[in-house]
Amino acid sequence: MELESKSAHKSFAIPVDSEHKATEFRVFSVSAPHMRAFHLSWISFFACFVSTFAAPPLLPIIRNNLDLTATDIGNAGIAAVSGAVFARIAMGTACDLFGPRLASSALTLLTAPAVFLTAIANSAISFLLVRFFTGFSLATFVSTQFWMSSMFSAKVVGTANGVAGGWGNLGGGATQLIMPLIFSLIHKIGATQFTAWRIAFFIPALFQALSAYAIFFLGQDMPDGNYAKLHKSGEKHKDNMSDILYHAITNYRGWILALTYGYCFGVELTVDNIIAQYFFDRFDVNLHTAGIIAASFGLANLFSRPGGGVLSDIVAKRFGMRGRLWALWIVQTLGGLLCVLLGKVESLSGSIVVMLVFSVFCQAACGLTFGVVPFVSRRSLGIISGMTGAGGNVGAVLTQVIFFRGTRYSTETGITYMGIMIICCTLPILFIYFPQWGGMFYGPSSKGLTEEDYYMKEWNLTDKENGFHQASMKFAGNSRSERGKKTGAAPTPIDGTPNIIV
Repeated sequence: MELESKSAHKSFAIPVDSEHKATEFRVFSVSAPHMRAFHLSWISFFACFVSTFAAPPLLPIIRNNLDLTATDIGNAGIAAVSGAVFARIAMGTACDLFGPRLASSALTLLTAPAVFLTAIANSAISFLLVRFFTGFSLATFVSTQFWMSSMFSAKVVGTANGVAGGWGNLGGGATQLIMPLIFSLIHKIGATQFTAWRIAFFIPALFQALSAYAIFFLGQDMPDGNYAKLHKSGEKHKDNMSDILYHAITNYRGWILALTYGYCFGVELTVDNIIAQYFFDRFDVNLHTAGIIAASFGLANLFSRPGGGVLSDIVAKRFGMRGRLWALWIVQTLGGLLCVLLGKVESLSGSIVVMLVFSVFCQAACGLTFGVVPFVSRRSLGIISGMTGAGGNVGAVLTQVIFFRGTRYSTETGITYMGIMIICCTLPILFIYFPQWGGMFYGPSSKGLTEEDYYMKEWNLTDKENGFHQASMKFAGNSRSERGKKTGAAPTPIDGTPNIIV
């Protein structure tokens, strides 16, 4: 086809498939465009996480300066994660229409001023507002996952999504160390406590702004180029917003993953907001020690979320999509049980140990979730990613409103109830079913439906006549690995699949 001939001459530093997506994940490489996109995305997301959760480790100082009550602190924590609910859905749409490079760099830069303005907050309301607008930056998670799904093939997409998301989430733990350290240095130089915490916010704000410029000038949307160039050359169809939205919201799998993600990533956001103050208040440790303990929860993302993505790819090689679903359900359910236990442990050392083990399972479940997401829809990948990501923020908001706002529950009781919620809200994974691959308890459809049948349902006859569906056809062919080696598989169409360039 003409579309193939335009890109046939392209060469890459990493082996690629017919869509020019990398079939290997080389974490120590910075080669363009695949690995460069990986490093730009996780660093930018890391910066946004640092900014969003820069306040919690300094709350014992900030609350005294601004005369914040427990309700004020709870409301600000809720605001920090609620802003990204709709921002994540909007980010998914923006990625589908304009590409992850422009969408990510724009949001990262636009939210940086809110971080700078934290330095002049002088009341509970102004503190809540800056945390609310800073929290919008967490929507860059969606562009990160969309970008990785656009750059890496089915065989390694779980790993790429897991590592990029996990290393980005490291910001939630790193900021627990970074902000107290910056605060201490500024305080020792001569600033008062109430001045030092304000100056400290200039560091994450500057870091976030610089990461936005790096993505814009150094990144690339797709293996074959940026969206604007591909639209202009005709190599990429400029899709219709209403069609993208329709195929996303009518796919029930996206809604289930949004719910379950609310109780892995949503729980992670909740813990990032409460854990330092929890150890400070319950076990009477000092601010620095509470920060170190809290940081250990987020820093587990160095290996736990990436580990979830790697595990998803490993089980898929043998058991296909059914293996991915089973692994997700098992890991997240175990995480829920550990969360219940964390609320029951009464000793400092025991709480730290249980928290560390819980963090591994909680974050691994996040990586496992986005081992499934790229296969839900090819045409509406951005919105599906946005819906799932927004589900994480909705889960965080609901959990904090119900269990950690005000004085209705003690923090330890809230943690126990949060664990029960995790277990209950993970059960719907049992109902996810792909006709071409099966689900947790049932194999592929007896009707002989194929990957092509599943992904072609997103295109009408006119779209197919214009060739707009070709990218989905290539993706369908490349996703046959989700049949696995130990499960029944749907047959290949009699007329095969379109000729593709390998």
